[in-house]
Amino acid sequence: MFEDLEDLTVDKKIKEEYTISKGVKRHSKPTKATKQGSEPMFDVIEGTVNFSNITKHDEYMGQSTGAFSMTVTLSDEDANQLAAKGVKIKDYQGSKQRKFKSRFDVKAFDADGDEWSGEVPYNSKVRLKYKLGPQHPVHGVSTYLEAVKVLEVADNEATADAAEF
Repeated sequence: MFEDLEDLTVDKKIKEEYTISKGVKRHSKPTKATKQGSEPMFDVIEGTVNFSNITKHDEYMGQSTGAFSMTVTLSDEDANQLAAKGVKIKDYQGSKQRKFKSRFDVKAFDADGDEWSGEVPYNSKVRLKYKLGPQHPVHGVSTYLEAVKVLEVADNEATADAAEF
């Protein structure tokens, strides 16, 4: 169901180029060199964007947090699955929300798999690739954002016009 996010973090140009400098074709996809057992397990989840800070660091009380983030509204089913893994979910006005963070640049793609630039508009439908962190006694399990795929871009002009009335 979410196979399209498996290679999101691989540079698209590298993925498409199967040639070596002398023009000899490779017979396999390029791979990252990692130690055995060190590759993290990633999960994928869909939601609706509430706050997007993937091009600049999130701020708290006027100070940079040093992290990129995206807060999304989740379906009850997805929220329950995260909660079962120890992830704390916020309930905001009857909606289930979760913030996903990263201290590293977050790769973002459009629905066709092309690179996305800029922030993701409020109310857009997204698919997030993330990994779970260690358990914290107060804050639960952390969710680390790896990549974002924008499935549907919200028309925020219509939303803004409706808010004016």
